[in-house]
Amino acid sequence: TGEWMVELFAPWCPACRGLQPTWEDFAGWSEDLDIGIGQVDVTTSPGLSGRFMVTALPTIFHVKDGVFRQYSGARDKDSFISFVEDKKWTGVEPISSWKSPESLQMSLVSYFFKLSMVLRNVHTTLTEDYQMPYWVSYVAFAVATILLGGILGLILVCCIDCVYPPRRDDELHHHVQQATRADKKDSDAEEEDDVEELEGSQDEGEEDQDTQDENLSQDEGENSQDEGNSQDEASQNSQEEGSQDESENYRSENKSRRRRARKAD
Repeated sequence: TGEWMVELFAPWCPACRGLQPTWEDFAGWSEDLDIGIGQVDVTTSPGLSGRFMVTALPTIFHVKDGVFRQYSGARDKDSFISFVEDKKWTGVEPISSWKSPESLQMSLVSYFFKLSMVLRNVHTTLTEDYQMPYWVSYVAFAVATILLGGILGLILVCCIDCVYPPRRDDELHHHVQQATRADKKDSDAEEEDDVEELEGSQDEGEEDQDTQDENLSQDEGENSQDEGNSQDEASQNSQEEGSQDESENYRSENKSRRRRARKAD
């Protein structure tokens, strides 16, 4: 509660060390400005650096009744005093709700920052206190990461089994039977379709054969008619030739009779 100006720094940061005298002078105006002025060492409080998502040092925040605004002005005492006294912080956009240090997601981020600091301290202890090579520390962290991943995966599988229990064998067998029945029905339907197609093709073949037979019979009838007509014509011609021969024979006999009669006279 109240109004605060808070600096997040690290002892190893050169810019933080350069700002330190100015910040101490500004802290002397705390009572005159009726505000609180403080500092946070991110090396000793990594959770706060995670909550505020500190990516550069030093970082200064203005806090008024739980509303956070990041200061981005000049880094001198007069600018700090003017920012508070003239209420220039009203023109600065507050930090969004999803990035607020009090939100759930930023709390989770702060725990990751704490974990990183713990791992860094372990690495420092192994390499400096116990004089171990760096690769030993890296191998230890790799093995720990694999084991932790396996344990978390096992826990996740157990949770999934509890929420979605596996099916029983009889239910599985029932589903298999239903699947096989459906496959049999599909195969029977396909066989019936094949039989119908074969029957249809056979019927078409028989119809084609019938049409061919009819065409052949018609051709044979026409040929027989043509032969009959040719035979009739031949018989007519032969009869005509026979009648002509008879007439010629009759004429020749008459002539011979006439000649004989003349001779007798």
